Amino acid sequence: MKDKVIEIKQGTVTSPNGFLAGAVEAGIKYKGRLDVGVLYSEEPCSAAAVFTVNKVKAAPILVSMKHITKSKARAVVVNSGCANACTGEKGLKDAAEMAALTASRLGIKPDQVLPASTGVIGTHLPMARFKAGIEKIELAGNGGHKLARAIMTTDTRPKEMAVRVTDGAGQYVIGGIAKGSGMIHPDMATLLGFLATDAKVEPEFLSKALKAAVNDSFNMITVDGDTSTNDMVSILANGAAGNMKINDKNGRTFQEALSHVCRFLACSIAADGEGADKLIEVCIEGAQNTLEARKIAKTIAGSPLVKAAVHGNDPNWGRIVAALGRSGAAMIEERLEVYLQDEPVMRKGAPLPFEKDKLSRRLKTDIVKIRVCLNIAGGKATAWGCDLSQEYVTINSDYTT
Repeated sequence: MKDKVIEIKQGTVTSPNGFLAGAVEAGIKYKGRLDVGVLYSEEPCSAAAVFTVNKVKAAPILVSMKHITKSKARAVVVNSGCANACTGEKGLKDAAEMAALTASRLGIKPDQVLPASTGVIGTHLPMARFKAGIEKIELAGNGGHKLARAIMTTDTRPKEMAVRVTDGAGQYVIGGIAKGSGMIHPDMATLLGFLATDAKVEPEFLSKALKAAVNDSFNMITVDGDTSTNDMVSILANGAAGNMKINDKNGRTFQEALSHVCRFLACSIAADGEGADKLIEVCIEGAQNTLEARKIAKTIAGSPLVKAAVHGNDPNWGRIVAALGRSGAAMIEERLEVYLQDEPVMRKGAPLPFEKDKLSRRLKTDIVKIRVCLNIAGGKATAWGCDLSQEYVTINSDYTT
């Protein structure tokens, strides 16, 4: 039987069997917005997570890093509107209480709960409001949609998807939600991603699979060059599908499906960058190796000049080459090829003639594709970003006022 990965219409993090979620309006920062949510597995899970590389880590990140060491988490609790970062001992106590209150509500142990927060840095979480919210929360099999909205901050739309997988291990589902719009840069960002699967997965393989999927998705997007204090991507695997246990030997399709879900969520974040109108996809081919290709792709996708040119529909490919040149990766200028929307604009290090007005019109689209061929070796990678608009400055100039 041929392996299959099929997207589920209106799929979300609770599409896998045995997962429930819910969200409430707790008034953490704004009235009339869902801002406290829970994801819960009815069955024990294998669990894995990756966290921000920022040396300043929010209190819930520190608590979740401690809890995930046992790889047995069953729930995630999250709030938006307050990052609970740079909040000292009180912040750590509040994050631990988030887990304890949620555990009490669900009838599980506090160390089986992963707390997460997103919002403004340097403010304490209003615990009375949080506690009232947890007490009111109702969990449901379709609650992933509400949870996806509850984690939004400056996001303009929820980000969620799920796939149904059929392979040699059986049939199972992988679903996920994510949030992120600003403070987005490789090595994650103001980014939360919560994944779930009803597949039975060996814990060590689950951890490796998540890291590999994140490296090629969430770690390859950039909006503004800033990496947050609160980044976290987690996955819970409860085995409710009853499949054969997945591991290194039979996990190829699981890895592909998980990576597919993560790429979709990551691209959704990049496309929803603060003030953005366009998604930028940067494909690098022929680099010295994969690491060099990743470095080039991220540098070009994150270049303010490239982003501004894309916003203005300006086919100024020189900015792409300049970003490549400062990436630090190996290159031979005389071998370079550059393509904008599949239109060749540079070959063998020299400019090619093209109709500027025609290409400018082709840039007036939701997705702008940049492809660079270095013709050195076989390294390749893809990164995603967004255009840079005046609206980005407007959003971030009065974020707390």
